[in-house]
Amino acid sequence: MDRQRDLELILRSRMPIIVIETRDEQRMLDLLRSITMDTPLFRWTVTDGLQRLDIELEPQLHNSEPVEALRHIRAVKKPGCYALLDFHPYLQDPVNIRLMKDICVRFREIPRQLILISHKVELPKELESFTARFDMALPTEKAREKIVRRVAKAYVEENPGSRVQTDPKAFQLLIQNLAGLTDYDTEKLARNAIFQDGAISKSDLPNVMQAKYELLNRGGILHFEYDTAKFSDVGGLKKLKHWLTLRKPAFLNKSTANHLDTPKGILLIGVQGCGKSLAAKATAGVFGLPLLRLDFANLFNKYHGETEKNLRQSLKTADVMAPCVLWIDEIEKGLAGRGGETGTTQRVLGSFLTWMAEKTSRVFVVATANDISSLPPELVRKGRFDELFFVDLPSADIRQKIFSIHLSMRDQDCQKFALADVAAAAKGFSGAEIEQAIVSALYAAHAQDSELTTTHLLAELERTKPLSIVMAEKVSNLRLWANGRTVPCD
Repeated sequence: MDRQRDLELILRSRMPIIVIETRDEQRMLDLLRSITMDTPLFRWTVTDGLQRLDIELEPQLHNSEPVEALRHIRAVKKPGCYALLDFHPYLQDPVNIRLMKDICVRFREIPRQLILISHKVELPKELESFTARFDMALPTEKAREKIVRRVAKAYVEENPGSRVQTDPKAFQLLIQNLAGLTDYDTEKLARNAIFQDGAISKSDLPNVMQAKYELLNRGGILHFEYDTAKFSDVGGLKKLKHWLTLRKPAFLNKSTANHLDTPKGILLIGVQGCGKSLAAKATAGVFGLPLLRLDFANLFNKYHGETEKNLRQSLKTADVMAPCVLWIDEIEKGLAGRGGETGTTQRVLGSFLTWMAEKTSRVFVVATANDISSLPPELVRKGRFDELFFVDLPSADIRQKIFSIHLSMRDQDCQKFALADVAAAAKGFSGAEIEQAIVSALYAAHAQDSELTTTHLLAELERTKPLSIVMAEKVSNLRLWANGRTVPCD
């Protein structure tokens, strides 16, 4: 009702052009019909031409061409509201611009309003001063509940004698997870969940979240993973897990201590290949939330303004997907200087920091970085992130666990290997380097037509020079910088 009242005020404000960006045009037309106005309401599409909506009349097919439709509207001597659907491709034609401007200039004599409804409308500058914009509100929690109940009722009507089996907790979670979608998309996802098995259960939620993500992430910049529970069992990261466990209740709004601030996020710094990505996934696993990964490589665009727009859209999608964990991998590649793109990266950095400071949604940010020297000071200062964690080279017992995990993943019996010996020989190796050593040893064993043995592993470790030796100075400087400035993950 509030949005209806707002739209009615805009319609009565005597602005010649009203722009409404929405993908739910049917809901918009229904809203326009519900407003009692003194002027007739018309709809235009390139397929059907002009058609009056407040009374039932046949479409005027002869006015389907944009130029002809605008000429007809300009020639009409009576007031009217004209909803032009998907008119955005024709807004660059000089003839259309002039016709629309003629209608606007003569609005005081004959009030004819043009309502442009499309998923995206970019007006030429000549028409901006005649224009007002209206944002279509998404369904509230109460409205989403009505939609879900309506879909459940439709299921019963289509399947006489049946009833929708409902888990009360799953019902509330479904309503919560449908937030941020249009009426049409909300109904579509609710229908998919209910009509699949005639029930609303927890098993429906992963599919709903996956479908919601696909609807929102049309640009393909975010990557989504719903099932993150398995990541909570990864080896090591004891201090990080303990820190997250203490903040989990406050982040999930289960704490009764209202004075606690909602956790914002963490910055993970460390040696390459030591498990920063795994730590980001473990964060989602500890919280039991979906994981979104922001790909900065796809974020940057050569066209002016598109990079910032991609970032805003990605952050908006994360807000709508909340509660969730947003993982920004190798953040220094996106927010540090990039040669000639310094201006763009500064704007991206500004947009990101503003979002971090002002966000009210439950999006926990996990940023990872390899090179702390490339990060701007305003990003790493206290207050941006809740804590800075350092992921160091694994200790002997963790190296032994890493060997055990990767050997088991490749159907090897860990009991046959002297894991303590190979772990000791792998001193200075990162987790990624240990995995690659196992892979290379398996190739060597296969070439010899024999089973993998401890000897193969030790030989491969002997041949390999880890990053901690190849780039000893850089790794040493990073570890020296982290000492006293960051919290170790283990």
